[in-house]
Amino acid sequence: MAEYDFDIGVIGAGSGGLTVSAGAAQLGAKTLLVEKEDKLGGDCLHYGCVPSKTLIRTAHVYHLMKNSKEFGLPPVELPPVDYREVVKRIKSVINTIQEHDSEERFCKLGARVEFGEATFIDEHSIRLNGQTFSAKNWVLATGSSPAIPSIEGLDKTPYITNKEVFSLDHLPESLIILGGGPIAVEMAQAFCRLGSKVSVVQRSSQILSKEDKDLADVVMKVLASEGVQFYLNSSVMSVRDVGNEREVTVNNGENQTTRIRGEMILVALGRVANVGELGLENLDIEFTQKGVQVDKRLRTKQKHIYAVGDVTGDYLFTHAAGYEGGIVVSNAVFHLPRKVDYTFLPWCTYSDPELASIGMNEKAARAAGIQYSVWTEEFKDNDRSLAEGEKVGKIKMILDDKEKAIGVQILGPQAGELLSEWVAVMNGKVKLSTLASAVHPYPTLGEINKRVAGAFFSPKIFSERVKKGLKLFFNLRGRACEHT
Repeated sequence: MAEYDFDIGVIGAGSGGLTVSAGAAQLGAKTLLVEKEDKLGGDCLHYGCVPSKTLIRTAHVYHLMKNSKEFGLPPVELPPVDYREVVKRIKSVINTIQEHDSEERFCKLGARVEFGEATFIDEHSIRLNGQTFSAKNWVLATGSSPAIPSIEGLDKTPYITNKEVFSLDHLPESLIILGGGPIAVEMAQAFCRLGSKVSVVQRSSQILSKEDKDLADVVMKVLASEGVQFYLNSSVMSVRDVGNEREVTVNNGENQTTRIRGEMILVALGRVANVGELGLENLDIEFTQKGVQVDKRLRTKQKHIYAVGDVTGDYLFTHAAGYEGGIVVSNAVFHLPRKVDYTFLPWCTYSDPELASIGMNEKAARAAGIQYSVWTEEFKDNDRSLAEGEKVGKIKMILDDKEKAIGVQILGPQAGELLSEWVAVMNGKVKLSTLASAVHPYPTLGEINKRVAGAFFSPKIFSERVKKGLKLFFNLRGRACEHT
């Protein structure tokens, strides 16, 4: 039997790679972790989830301060934002989390950490910093990078992506965002609240195109009310540098051309998989710019080489990468044939209000040809929501023709937190009747979950048929008040 330097080698130290490395090392597998950057943590920690949510929180607090009168407080005259101080806070949060994702911690767990650019020289070996390392199993967890579109003039015009936006030396006076996905929407609102004039250019007819239009349109309406300007159904024809500003020329599809000017351009038009330097073309592994092709066990065509996270191109979420890392540990270390199941994978866009989803929305149900019904509850009818000053949003529960919950979307305050109850309900196959009858503390936003489940049962419980039966058996005498 062939001898290898390591039982398992992991290339990439983001969420997926760290999950595999920590799990495999603690189970006794001799583990190699390779990271091309000089720190562990991946895109999420340094350029994604962590800095973006830190920025969003800062912008939210500043927004509340500017709107103190809405809470019965005296108006506050605020000075302009010093973005350098915002960046300091972002770096402080990153550095705190970095301690958990450190080389020292993973060494204590038993994994060897090496930094540098890895390239496969055969199906079991890589070349790294002039050395060769072999492993029985390999895991590709190299993540993704911002997709840079082919737009006339973009290669000659300064622009930023998520790699630079959290370390700017000043707040841009104006910002043009290309794209209308989650990153674009979150940054549009945050920078607008901090004081930038923000324009969003989106190719399709709605922002957050994977979400149901009714909910996405509410998010857009809120952002527009705060000052964000949207250009929908608009293709970017060209960009150019005009000195202190950048100019973006867009066409709305009806031969109407608009020129937008701003200090900076933020490109947020999707992601491409980081596969270029790995040498996969020599291993008979199928991949495109979107990602590496894997089976349900996350194996490539080389069954001992796995791929997790953004590099697969499927579910570009940190929590998805962590989940996939656990699947790989089961397969590669325990040798248990465990498969991925994304049926009830949750996700959230951290706008204000947040938009969180699990399972199918209406758009997905229609595409799948499923007969469904929709049950809703509004946040304006939730007592805690009103006390918090939150009136926008609702919960949507999607039931199939067998009256089984196949999806939930929540648009409202702390939607990502509220969705966690549905993560447990749907993954645990909990009956709706159990949720509807469970006691929730009052007043809480979480009551909206109980109420939407209860709304499904109310027409059944309080039907004319039930009332007639109770009247017959228990001699109930009916209404005490005749006013309708």
